Amino acid sequence: MKRFGQFGLALVALGLAMSLTQGAQAQDKLKLAIGQRGNWDTSVAEIGTRLGIFKKHNIELEMLYTQGGGETQQAVLSNSVDIGVAGGIMGALSAFSKGAPIRIIGAETTGGQDLFWYVKADSPIKTLQDFNDRTVAYSTNGSSTHGVVNAFVKENGLKTRPTATGGPAPTLTQVMSGQIDVGWSAPPFGLEQLDKKEIRVIATGNDTKAFKSQTVRLLITNTSVLQNKKPLVERFMQAYRETIDAMYASPEAIKAYAAFVGIPEKIALRTRDEFFPKAALDPDQIVGLETIVPDAVALKYTAQAMTKEQLAELIQIPPRK
Repeated sequence: MKRFGQFGLALVALGLAMSLTQGAQAQDKLKLAIGQRGNWDTSVAEIGTRLGIFKKHNIELEMLYTQGGGETQQAVLSNSVDIGVAGGIMGALSAFSKGAPIRIIGAETTGGQDLFWYVKADSPIKTLQDFNDRTVAYSTNGSSTHGVVNAFVKENGLKTRPTATGGPAPTLTQVMSGQIDVGWSAPPFGLEQLDKKEIRVIATGNDTKAFKSQTVRLLITNTSVLQNKKPLVERFMQAYRETIDAMYASPEAIKAYAAFVGIPEKIALRTRDEFFPKAALDPDQIVGLETIVPDAVALKYTAQAMTKEQLAELIQIPPRK
């Protein structure tokens, strides 16, 4: 009888151990579409994964990288992914106004200080006015870079030839080979060429009224994902916020970013400190809606200004806990 009791206790202990092991292994999974692999702002999920922050929240991320916000948004709308990172705000407003199942769950980047438009060092182009009759690059339709180029055109009365060129790397190739007159980039991409004086910066996203000091990129999801996985989305946002805090406080975050992108740590630090103040990555507030909404009409992203009720339906940022 005594041996049976010991055997029974052993079985209970074994069952408990197996249960704990299975619980520890069973992480909730989220699939992400992320615009522009390697930008500081788009690396939150990667850095948080490398630092173990998402694991702490029992989340496993599958990260797919796109050529820009337009592709990211399309992946969200088609339900191919759960969350889109760095979707363009004008693209999101446009999609929602047309009845698309899209919701904003956070700001991704505020301000256009990180996006810059450049030319080859020997180009005759010196100012924005010289963009007339030139090919000017943006990543994909509906992206933040597309929005900035449209703003350049609208605000300066330009007649350019906006051209989708994908990410910074293929864009640089097209500029240097003479296929495109004006390229776009975001640090750390292009810093080496700038230091070598192979290219010159003509303008940044902050040279537009429509994007200066306003939210330009977003965290987005499909309406069905928010309905069916709301607690998981809320946990994702908790981990996302914690990762941003670590990115501006922990040397390990700089090491993780440098290793991810394959750049020296000093370049990683320069990318953060010169181009991305922490406030730019604050996910909790969409900044500048009072200007963004009428700009969306002026730039022909929406047919009419969105109401407060429509914005409240579109923007559903999980509260900070």
